[in-house]
Amino acid sequence: MNGRVLVAMSGGVDSSVAAFLLKSRGFDCVGVTMRLFDNGLLGLEGESTCCSVDDVEDARSVCARLNIPFLTLDLSAAFRSCVIDRFVSEYQRGLTPNPCIECNRSMKFSRLLDYARSVGCDRLATGHYARLAETASGMELRKAADPGKDQSYVLAQIPHERLRRVLFPLGELTKDEVRAVAEREGFVNARKKESQDICFVPDGDYLRFMERYTGQKSEPGPLLDESGRVLGVHRGAAGYTVGQRRGLGVAADRPLYVKSKDMEKNTVTVTYEEGLYARSCLVADMNWLTDAPLPLRCAAKTRYRQKEQPCRVRPGGAYTELLFDEPQRALTPGQTAVLYDGDRVLGGGTIVVAEHA
Repeated sequence: MNGRVLVAMSGGVDSSVAAFLLKSRGFDCVGVTMRLFDNGLLGLEGESTCCSVDDVEDARSVCARLNIPFLTLDLSAAFRSCVIDRFVSEYQRGLTPNPCIECNRSMKFSRLLDYARSVGCDRLATGHYARLAETASGMELRKAADPGKDQSYVLAQIPHERLRRVLFPLGELTKDEVRAVAEREGFVNARKKESQDICFVPDGDYLRFMERYTGQKSEPGPLLDESGRVLGVHRGAAGYTVGQRRGLGVAADRPLYVKSKDMEKNTVTVTYEEGLYARSCLVADMNWLTDAPLPLRCAAKTRYRQKEQPCRVRPGGAYTELLFDEPQRALTPGQTAVLYDGDRVLGGGTIVVAEHA
């Protein structure tokens, strides 16, 4: 046997196949589903995109088919304080957070990884598409073999020392290959639709969710151009993000986009496309996954679906500065910047300031 592994089971096809692959390789597997929130408490109607009763039952079904133990772990209080409350707070401060990254950092690869030890498991496995490599300098996080499914971006803020206790069984596979395994094994979720939205905001309306969650109505305010001229009225500054085009409600000769927000003055400033570009940004709370010397040249992704862009990295105390070879569109405070050297992930942190060109 290769040791006892706790497998995070979301009820989806990826984590189900991860469990199957590990058991096939001789691991002693235990499945676990985290209960992260209650729809009723969050004011959600119907089921969300994950953590639903159906998801739990799908995970239970797969574990029964694999003949492995199945556990549920209630982390709803921690999820609310660490993920949901932080999400709301950062939007109210004018930032655009990525709650999936925070969930990985503070829930899956923190509390759930700690829980693994309490049930006799040496390591935690998930259905993420990423790879790990043991090297002379330690464990490295690398991109998945399938570039279209690579999820290394959302894993870049896992503390380096924790990677030794993690397994990503799907790192060498494509999504089609994963579904083929699930169909062959008769898993109930073999063709289950992937969730694309934030689990606790399934309709994508962040402002409406925050109003419902906090009980506070957002205040409309001025929508300004870069000269300070009032163009219209926004419905609540917290609900807008840098680079947003839709929902501005302003007619113009060319498309307008959100450039910035001033939460104290309750204003949203818009610009034309060319006004969104910047050559640099400051990044806080860098989580380094390598001992690479600084300053260095590498590439960076500042959004999940973005292709990484060449840049220079310059440390400066509490902040790390990224200087891009070419101006970048909509560098957004609150989003994560992840650094790459080829397939290797060097680290990631939170964008706090974008210097506009």
